[in-house]
Amino acid sequence: MDEWKRVVWSDESRFLIHHINGRVRVRILPGEQLLLSCTAGHTQAGSGSIMLWGMFSLVALRPVIVVEQTMIAANYLNIIADQLHPYVVFVFPTGNGIFQQDNAPCHKAWIVLEWFKDHIDEFHLMSCPLNSPDLNPMEYIWVVVEWQLRAQTPPCPNISTLCDCCLDIWYNLSPVMYQ
Repeated sequence: MDEWKRVVWSDESRFLIHHINGRVRVRILPGEQLLLSCTAGHTQAGSGSIMLWGMFSLVALRPVIVVEQTMIAANYLNIIADQLHPYVVFVFPTGNGIFQQDNAPCHKAWIVLEWFKDHIDEFHLMSCPLNSPDLNPMEYIWVVVEWQLRAQTPPCPNISTLCDCCLDIWYNLSPVMYQ
């Protein structure tokens, strides 16, 4: 239990202006397929999205980062160096902090893994088994953000509003959720 208290969890997630969650299946009787009451409009995907990177520990939910570029290894390394490193060094000054990330390609890039090796005396990187189910509790936080985002009326009309709504939801999450 003491080890879990020292873990800093992180992940990134994409949020869409128009949430497209796959197919909708409906049962209809023969001849009903053309009735207006049996049809629904839809929005094409691609109307815009943002990517957020966040982290939390038992101590705190940290500020979320809006990722402006594609999440490649160099951009991920900048986030780790600028956001994670100062936090972990401050919260775990004896070097006993543990950082968890998944096996996304940008997380496993050579330059990222080398950076973690260079900072092994400051905190440890938790290994994530290959082909394992994503058990990162950060995923649950992203689901809650998505639920609250989709519950808003009216829906976000543009990227700026989407970003503001996501940040507002993030900063109002209950500490009970991440503790």
